[in-house]
Amino acid sequence: AYTDRNTRATMSEQSSEERLAEQRDNLRLLNQVMRHDIRNDLQLIGAYAELLEDHVDEEGRQYLDVIKEHTESAANLTTTARDLSQVMLEADVEVRAVSLANVLHQQVEELRSGYPEAVVTVEGTIPELEVAGNDMLGSVFRNLLQNAIQHNDEAPPEVTVSTVQTDDRVEIRVADNGPGIPEEQREDIFGRGEKGLESSGAGIGLYLVQSLVESYGGDVWIEDNTPKGSVFVVSLPTAE
Repeated sequence: AYTDRNTRATMSEQSSEERLAEQRDNLRLLNQVMRHDIRNDLQLIGAYAELLEDHVDEEGRQYLDVIKEHTESAANLTTTARDLSQVMLEADVEVRAVSLANVLHQQVEELRSGYPEAVVTVEGTIPELEVAGNDMLGSVFRNLLQNAIQHNDEAPPEVTVSTVQTDDRVEIRVADNGPGIPEEQREDIFGRGEKGLESSGAGIGLYLVQSLVESYGGDVWIEDNTPKGSVFVVSLPTAE
């Protein structure tokens, strides 16, 4: 009887491992679809939207702008979903020393290139130090920076990036002049509900941010900006 129980337990463990392996294979497939098929379709839609620029009147242009805006938003969402699936596929997150200045400057420049209408400012100097992170650290700042633009109702939208360094940690602050976030919504806005991931596209990106930052031994939270808007604060340990 003891042997039978051991055999059943072993079979159960094998079955669980097989199910987990199948789930990971399905997630890899989803990752590939997000990265290739859907992005290709979105690029085609965007290209044809550009070709229509000279063929619509003033009233049609506003509708065309909506198409272009949402096409770009969907493309950004596929990038976030790809990054999130990559995090989920990793059994253990490898944390190593990463140059904060290199990663943050790159993401700021990409934001300026992608949103030329926005005013993006780096306040002070980003310290030349290494923080706990990995190759996904850029996704943290990309999602926070894009979020500050995409959910901003001001013209022009303004984003200010600054850093505050202490002995063993550094805070990266992404401030915007948008509508702000009520205090009672700040816990839920990172997209993780009691029943799992329940959020809009923005929530998925912020859920990825929180997941990555916490895997690095850091923290992320939201503060009020002055005179209006929000400040997303990422606190990361400096590398030893």
